[in-house]
Amino acid sequence: MFGRLGAPEIILILVVIILLFGAKKLPDMARSLGKSARILKSEAKAMKSEGQESAPAGPPNTDEQPPAQRTIQAAPGDVTSSRPVSEPTDTTKR
Repeated sequence: MFGRLGAPEIILILVVIILLFGAKKLPDMARSLGKSARILKSEAKAMKSEGQESAPAGPPNTDEQPPAQRTIQAAPGDVTSSRPVSEPTDTTKR
């Protein structure tokens, strides 16, 4: 159905993208996309590491301290976009 994309087709696609979005907005869009990808990657890694921790076999201990609040950073050293994240707590008695 579709043939292989050659150099002329790729150049045409890039020209259309530049015309649609403008040359000034493209670096900002790429930067935002990179930050979003880093945040997604760090969240996925955090979820994976939380899933690998072993759950306690007995009933939950009510004397435990609540977990410390985590801070997610979009980029190393970028403190303007970091935000504290509170972890949900399970308050139901099972």
